[in-house]
Amino acid sequence: MTSIFDPRVPAGAFDDFLVDALPAAREQRSWTAADGALPSTYLSHGAPPLFDDGPWMRDLHTWALSMPKPKDVLIVSAHWESAPLSISSSAAHTPLVYDFGGFARRYYEMTYATPDASDLARRVAGAMPDSEPVHEHTRRGLDHGAWVPLKVMYPLGDVPVLQLSLPTHDPHRLLDLGRRIRELRQEGTLVIGSGFMTHGLPFLTRESIASGQVPSWSRDFDAWAAELLAAGDVEGLARYAAEAPGLPYAHPTVEHLSPLFVTLGAADQPEQPVTTTVDGWMMGLSRRSFQVQ
Repeated sequence: MTSIFDPRVPAGAFDDFLVDALPAAREQRSWTAADGALPSTYLSHGAPPLFDDGPWMRDLHTWALSMPKPKDVLIVSAHWESAPLSISSSAAHTPLVYDFGGFARRYYEMTYATPDASDLARRVAGAMPDSEPVHEHTRRGLDHGAWVPLKVMYPLGDVPVLQLSLPTHDPHRLLDLGRRIRELRQEGTLVIGSGFMTHGLPFLTRESIASGQVPSWSRDFDAWAAELLAAGDVEGLARYAAEAPGLPYAHPTVEHLSPLFVTLGAADQPEQPVTTTVDGWMMGLSRRSFQVQ
């Protein structure tokens, strides 16, 4: 399925989306301990163009509604590469990072005033070994890899959100990081790795941007990843640098793939087949997203 991208009225599709999404969000049941662990998730997050894509927003919101509303969200975005391990400000109404350029003014005026996340910050810090303390950047807000999809998934802005930095791109170290935060899912935390299954922006053609033509490198990488995710082949995925087809084009830099390994590490059974929740294409790029228990 190719998404329908219509930027003629900036975020006009988002306004239309909210007509049904807000009432549904108000009716969403909150997580309780009886629900057990929430799934570990990976999503392709988009940027401002997500707000111009009605079908994609409905897919993300339907996914969010398929789960109880989480107690809080811990999200690892492609757009914060920082070592040592760090977290964003846990204060209520954390400011947003508008880390994109060339878009209409409306996108830079959007807000997402989430509640205090200090309880989650304490739990994240407690999940780390003494040898790896977590630094809170009190002035660091949520970047677009966090607030853009979450504004669609939880449009009421009533779920505390904390962002965790990407301290490395080594798949095995990221799997270990995911394991450390695994228990938070038992406490009602939704763990999200936010990237993009293919992200070869420099190699998109006019045909891809205008009509959604899918380049062969994007299709080949997505098919490879889908096959290994369906087989639960975590080690195969970790060998992407040597084995993934189309890699230099699908991921000329790998920050949009790296959050996937945090997601798998945080799963109870990372080697079980994942459940694909969103698929299809945006300007030739794969929107593949999934969850795993």
